[in-house]
Amino acid sequence: MSDAENIKQRIEAAIPGAHAEVEDYTGGGDHFRATVTAEAFAGLGRVAQHRLVYEILGAEIGGAIHALSLTTRTPSQTNSSQTN
Repeated sequence: MSDAENIKQRIEAAIPGAHAEVEDYTGGGDHFRATVTAEAFAGLGRVAQHRLVYEILGAEIGGAIHALSLTTRTPSQTNSSQTN
């Protein structure tokens, strides 16, 4: 079974320079919400960004991880949203 900290660590280990915030939003250990910020997302469309994260979690998606609500962005997108 995955937990939020494990998912966070796996994402950050697989995407250089990534910062992930992951929470178990139902408390059941199978529904997670994640925000991942990484320069690696630059130039990629939203679907490609999400695929990059889903590939890290592999077969757990739809299994041990029943649901993952995912937000992806680059550091510059994060910075611009904080100044608005």
